[in-house]
Amino acid sequence: MQEVPSTVEAAALLNRLRGWAHGLGFSQIAVADVDLRSAEPGLLAWLEAGHHGRMQYMAAHGLKRARPAELVPGTLRVISARMDYLPRGTAPGWQAVEWAGLAQPTQAQVSLYARGRDYHKVLRQRLQKLADQLEADVGPFGYRVFTDSAPVLEVELATRAGLGWRGKHTLALHRDAGSMFFLGEIFVDLPLPLTEPVSAHCGECSACLDACPTGAITAPYRVDARRCISYLTIEHDGPIPEALRPLVGNRVYGCDDCQLACPWNKFAQPAVLADFDARPGLAGTSIATLLGWDEGEFLRRTEGSAIRRIGFARWRRNLAVAAGNALRQGDDAVLREALKRAGQGADALVAEHIDWALSAPLSAPLSAPAAGGALSSGPPHVGVC
Repeated sequence: MQEVPSTVEAAALLNRLRGWAHGLGFSQIAVADVDLRSAEPGLLAWLEAGHHGRMQYMAAHGLKRARPAELVPGTLRVISARMDYLPRGTAPGWQAVEWAGLAQPTQAQVSLYARGRDYHKVLRQRLQKLADQLEADVGPFGYRVFTDSAPVLEVELATRAGLGWRGKHTLALHRDAGSMFFLGEIFVDLPLPLTEPVSAHCGECSACLDACPTGAITAPYRVDARRCISYLTIEHDGPIPEALRPLVGNRVYGCDDCQLACPWNKFAQPAVLADFDARPGLAGTSIATLLGWDEGEFLRRTEGSAIRRIGFARWRRNLAVAAGNALRQGDDAVLREALKRAGQGADALVAEHIDWALSAPLSAPLSAPAAGGALSSGPPHVGVC
């Protein structure tokens, strides 16, 4: 272990670390202790209730998630970093644009964070550069970089370090940045000075609970992944439960509703990196167009994207659900034809969802939206709670 000789020098090192981090595109860094024992009962209760669904990796490491020094022996501190991800140029009122997209049945809605480059790649590379700069300054030391890549309680660490507080939707919230940011960590054996946690500011607000389409936020600070659209469209590899399909709407990869409803996200900040700018085809594209992609085009369009991780079959499964929901609101001959073509040679998982989509009864065609688009007002929460 490389020693930091004094409190004064440690504080100066932390200030230099912050400067390097900002230069790499991070919005903020802070330092947490490794004693997370108070988080263990909640973690165990969540797992025992089965709220992790089929994410067996959540349970596989047991309490190592709450014990950083067991995960990486010798760890004394965790450097927690956040990076804003709204695409550059995002204007105030962006939530209304997203609600409007959710109100267009035949438009595929992709979660904001997934429209650009895979954040795993971006954060991991930049956290490694930050560790390299730290090593150049203090000499060799023990560390390990994490970006949603190991059993780490990253929100717990972030809130203990002062990067925000845990919102009722279980995401980290920051007064000046809302929740639209990624988290990453560097486990280090340096005795860096700890940064102070901040107080919570959710108050009596229940906007996120009220907005969740499937009721997955079963209580403040408790999410049942088995009902969560993000889990169902990304992590879940089997059939989407039929009872939940109508609630998925046109969300084909992830769900932002709890964040769109959160009053604190009117303070969300655009990214400083071009990596998170939306790629062509991943925002405002029709479901029928996306169903027209063959596997080769899917792989080309999603190269370096988080979306590629789910694979072509799950992507088409999700599109089929969204298409079926659109057809249940009004018939669309183009969409029906796109489903039929996509069903040719489809595997059992995709074929079952396409059959469900095509089982929608014929009805009046979907009417064109009014000039300017059919805006959905979204939940009526406008103030900061």
